[in-house]
Amino acid sequence: MFRYYYGFDIYYLVLILPAMLLGLWAQARVNSTFNRYSHVRCRQGYTGSQIARRILDANGLTDVRIEGIRGNLTDHYDPTARVVRLSDSVYDSPSIAAIGVAAHEVGHAIQHANSYAPLTIRNAIIPVTNIGSKLSIPLILLGVVMSFQPLVTVGIVAFSLMAVFQLITLPVEFNASSRALATLNGEHYLDEEEVYGARKVLSAAALTYVAALVMSLAQLMRLVALFGNRDRD
Repeated sequence: MFRYYYGFDIYYLVLILPAMLLGLWAQARVNSTFNRYSHVRCRQGYTGSQIARRILDANGLTDVRIEGIRGNLTDHYDPTARVVRLSDSVYDSPSIAAIGVAAHEVGHAIQHANSYAPLTIRNAIIPVTNIGSKLSIPLILLGVVMSFQPLVTVGIVAFSLMAVFQLITLPVEFNASSRALATLNGEHYLDEEEVYGARKVLSAAALTYVAALVMSLAQLMRLVALFGNRDRD
């Protein structure tokens, strides 16, 4: 099998490049969708932080704090500090986009409080995943230099932990969005038309996590193709 074609890594062309294009498209879509609905004001006038506080209190999470954080779409829930951090474009904004994102992040806080299994597993493997991501490529390269295939295999397995992390992330994110939309609709924070807009924003955001998984799998497949069978070369 040819690994290079006209000076290019064939696996990069057929695996990495399409995954990169998917990621760029997903990011462009979430940015455009968020920008569109960030200009549509919620009829009840709630801001992102106000909605977050209401949903947290309604679920008995009065000890979970809400903080602002600089940046665009840098919103997240910190399970260690038990803090929902909302970006500049969400915290004080009464837009449908802001309310959807804020409710989504609160969804993670509720998952944490309820010991939602995928979130628990994801949080548990973060340290191992971080170590694997840092050591994988050095291990692979060292194994290649030493012509020691078991070390290469360990490196590839270490790298695969990132794909596992991205895979577990999908149900965590999808569930948080489902919780958010159900609450916004069920508690009448948004009307049907506004819920549709919030769903568009969260669906676009979900695509970025799908794209991240595709990229991880593409990188893993490329490593396996390049280094996984060197004993037979």
